[in-house]
Amino acid sequence: MATSALQYAGLVLGGVGMVGTVAVTIMPQWRVSAFIGSNIVVFESIWEGLWMNCIRQANIRMQCKIYDSLLALSPDLQASRGLMCAASVLSFLAFMTAVLGMKCTRCTGDDDKAKGPILLTAGIMFILTGLVVLIPVSWVANSIIRDFYNPIVDNGQKRELGEALYIGWTTALALVAGGAIFCCASYGRGRSSSYRYSIPSQRTTAKGYHVEKKSPSVYSRSQYV
Repeated sequence: MATSALQYAGLVLGGVGMVGTVAVTIMPQWRVSAFIGSNIVVFESIWEGLWMNCIRQANIRMQCKIYDSLLALSPDLQASRGLMCAASVLSFLAFMTAVLGMKCTRCTGDDDKAKGPILLTAGIMFILTGLVVLIPVSWVANSIIRDFYNPIVDNGQKRELGEALYIGWTTALALVAGGAIFCCASYGRGRSSSYRYSIPSQRTTAKGYHVEKKSPSVYSRSQYV
């Protein structure tokens, strides 16, 4: 029962992480305009993402434009695009692997010894996906903070941390937590299966012992007659 609860909790966290990874990948709010110094035009906001940049005016109108070329992006955004695409694919594969290793899934059979390694593989994949998500999010955040406190950069070019970065950190935490839960569930399933199969072996040994003990008495009795 406890193992099933761990599996469901890990699957929920993994599903949240998968959806969050895809959402962070397509969201344009990686970099948002900073209203500091002479840049006080608060009715216009600029968003910069991995695929497009958007201009939002007074919460009424928003215009987005897809980047013409990958080379138009900064190096951190170029690397982040590739890493986030890889993380999206890896999170989907990890989620499907976890579904195959669940206790309620019948397509892989009821053998706990076979499902244990499947859950362990899913857990490792979720943890790896969380690390892959964490790298580009932290990289872009570090670049934004460095430029923000750089006096050489013009105030109009400075940016602040966008909502996508905060969601990315939360997503990475959910993925790592879900992967750790699946690893613990696979270990607990292996222990329960080994304990369950050790009981019949003891009964069989005891039964064989009684048979061996009974046979000499029968033989001696027939010999006496």
